[in-house]
Amino acid sequence: MLANLGRTFHDRRRTVVAVWLFALLGIGAVTGSVGPGFSSEFTLPDVESARGFDILEDEFGGAGSGIAGTIVFFAEEGVEDPGVQPELEAFLGEVATIEGVRLVSPFAPEGANQIARDGERAGQIAYAQLEVPRDFSFEDSVEVGQEILELADDVDAAQIEVGGQNFAEFEPPESEILGLAFAIFILIISFGSVVAMGLPIGTAAAGIGVGIATVTLLSNAIEMPDFTATLGLMIGLGVGIDYALFIVTRYREELHDGHASSEAAGIAIDTAGRAVLFAGTTVVISLLGMLVMGVEFVRGLAIGASITVAVTMIASVTLLPALLGFVSTRIEVTRWRGLVAAALVALALIGVGLGVGVLLIALPAALVVLAVGGFVGPLRAEVPRRAAKPIEQTLPYRWSRLIARTPWTFAILGTLVLVILALPVLSLRIGFSDEGNFSEDTTTRKAYDLLAEGFGPGYNGPLLVAASLPPGTDLAVLDDVTAAVASTENVAAVSPAGINDPTSPTAAVWEVIPATSPQDAETTDLVKALRDEVFPAAVAGTGIEVAVTGVVAVNVDFSDLISARLPLFFAIVLLLSFLLLMAVFRSVLVPLKAVLMNLISIGAAYGIVVAVFQWGWGSSILGIEPAPVEPFLPMMLFAIVFGLSMDYEVFLLSRVKEEYDLDGDNGRAVADGLASTARVITAAAAIMVFIFSSFVLEDDRVIKLFGLGLASAIALDATIVRLLLVPATMELLGDRNWWIPAWLDRILPRINVEGGSTAAPPPAEEEREKVGAGV
Repeated sequence: MLANLGRTFHDRRRTVVAVWLFALLGIGAVTGSVGPGFSSEFTLPDVESARGFDILEDEFGGAGSGIAGTIVFFAEEGVEDPGVQPELEAFLGEVATIEGVRLVSPFAPEGANQIARDGERAGQIAYAQLEVPRDFSFEDSVEVGQEILELADDVDAAQIEVGGQNFAEFEPPESEILGLAFAIFILIISFGSVVAMGLPIGTAAAGIGVGIATVTLLSNAIEMPDFTATLGLMIGLGVGIDYALFIVTRYREELHDGHASSEAAGIAIDTAGRAVLFAGTTVVISLLGMLVMGVEFVRGLAIGASITVAVTMIASVTLLPALLGFVSTRIEVTRWRGLVAAALVALALIGVGLGVGVLLIALPAALVVLAVGGFVGPLRAEVPRRAAKPIEQTLPYRWSRLIARTPWTFAILGTLVLVILALPVLSLRIGFSDEGNFSEDTTTRKAYDLLAEGFGPGYNGPLLVAASLPPGTDLAVLDDVTAAVASTENVAAVSPAGINDPTSPTAAVWEVIPATSPQDAETTDLVKALRDEVFPAAVAGTGIEVAVTGVVAVNVDFSDLISARLPLFFAIVLLLSFLLLMAVFRSVLVPLKAVLMNLISIGAAYGIVVAVFQWGWGSSILGIEPAPVEPFLPMMLFAIVFGLSMDYEVFLLSRVKEEYDLDGDNGRAVADGLASTARVITAAAAIMVFIFSSFVLEDDRVIKLFGLGLASAIALDATIVRLLLVPATMELLGDRNWWIPAWLDRILPRINVEGGSTAAPPPAEEEREKVGAGV
């Protein structure tokens, strides 16, 4: 069926391309009119911080339950100076008119403690508490922050900075342009053809465009974090180019074997396309496995990323054969004008990614080369093609034979390297970084530093304590609670209890200032000590129900929730992947080996992330500061990398199994399978590594973290796992690679990823020569 579909898409190429253009423009237009609905809010299940927000919402009119930030002031003369205070008060009055904004001014009676009174900066630093409703989207919050900064431009009396991650300006990443530039170089080197290079990039671009537009539209109905589109772009660009790369490679092989373009497209979709569908499904399953976490925030992330992968996968098996129909055998022809123009375009993309404007001149130069190249003899000439080597003379084949002679050595060496790299995972601390990890030139970081300097680091992450009071509560108990909190280790300050109704109070609230920063482990310990020890003892027998909430408490609850459910998530993804691979390869040991190897390589990637982002090794080079590893990173990294590494496993082993089925010679099958797929897998992995590594150049810490983690995992998987462990272990296992109990073989469904071509036989020798010449 897939072969027929491949030929149909190839032959009806104009209709297929028109459908994709309609989808891209149609969904893009709808999304543009509706707009995005990404959110930075964590909607958690029944945890203590959520219960605290409910009390604040129900009993205090929502005060304290919204998205919080700060407006920080610094004036050398002092913020209360007659030449400073009136201008700041007028500024705050204008800010208060912004829709949705709630302020507590340092010049109001309830904000009297918001002016620094101690230390070198006494009287010079102050802050206003800023809050917007919890249902504000990420874009709404950022817009409020920008409006405040625009108003601040008119204030000359003091320095004004806006704090709070939700109000921080978010620059869409541009470094993926760098990855695209390197992809052009790698594809040209791999294919030796400019046309063959352009097809994977064009296919990936179409799939990503439709996928991200769909995700952006769905963000209005499903809670999705603000970086969902960025993550979808990262993954979609990588898998989209990879999937198309595998199919184009197989298509060219079939052309070289003498098949006509339509038949070659059918065979490519029936073989490589079949593997793409299976591999893409594995990635989607890995991503959707995050649904078991039971958190809306994570659910949206999983759905968004999986949609992007699914759409790029569909583009690879539908749009790509149609594009192959347009280029046909011309895919083998590269002229110097196309090669020079492609190199200039890549150079211009590097200029965009690095912000080097002078390199942008390469783009018009590329257009000139294309225009003039049609008339200039040397540019019109065809680039000589490399002669294909016999498989026994290829480096991958010789490498597999080298490993076959000493498999134990390479198996032990590869495992040892991965285990050493994974050792830092033993000290992994899951948690959220704070605004102190923002770039020093951002207003968010400046506000953080000013607050820490004037008041102490804990003021950047105050805790809110909300309590429900039963009827007839003795208010003296509230003073005892305040005293108990004040005497707790690591508490810098605590406010008196505030009640909702002086005549008949039903709720109380305190603000607790830790002595340490929000991301500090001691702050997390304080939250847990207040919940487990201080409050249970202070309100024992009173019927008062206390909940510690606020941004820091939400982060603690989110981290604990993710950590507790990670083992279940890992188990589900591993089990499903094992069962799928077992059904595909009719083997017990091959999928078991694949799962174990991928676990080790992912552990090594975790280790690198911990060493850099938590320990701070080389952090100055990346422009980051040590902090905990965000709780969704281990989960997302596992889902993405496990799925992507299974791609390479499927592409390699499907070819090995195809060779093994010919004569049952395991050693020859491993050598031939590795030799046949090594170049394309290496090129695919190199593209992924460059694309993901480019995100390390972004300012946002989370994007840097994802970029380094994904690039490290793919690099380790494509080198140590594919080049050392896979051939070594398959050589050691021999024919046992393909063992499966008869009873299990009978009950397992049969999934064919090698394909069974229904193509017509190759044409006569003279037709082959025409194809080889690009006629």
